[in-house]
Amino acid sequence: MIALRSDLKVVLAAQPVDFRKSLHTLSALVSEALRANPYCGDVFVFRSKRADRVKLLAWDGSGMVLVTKWLHQGRFTWPPIRDGVVYLSATQLAMLLDGLEWTRVSPKPVRQPAVVG
Repeated sequence: MIALRSDLKVVLAAQPVDFRKSLHTLSALVSEALRANPYCGDVFVFRSKRADRVKLLAWDGSGMVLVTKWLHQGRFTWPPIRDGVVYLSATQLAMLLDGLEWTRVSPKPVRQPAVVG
């Protein structure tokens, strides 16, 4: 199970992947193409070419977790296809998985208090 905690780092692969790829192949893709450690506890998100399916890959401390979600209608909101990665917050990931327009939502800036007490 992937816990959506506030300090969770979510890495979104901008290029679509072949959805026949296995857990081992996606782990290798994280290492080689995304230049990240697949066992670091971050969540790596991959999309299909049609953008109606996503795969999440994460190490939970005792094993690798692979989650697949397929929308029966519509598509997941995805940034433009290009090389590299996009980083999301846990909230943005939850919105993405719910099929919502996460790219149109931005957190309001909160200023740090100047005075204590």
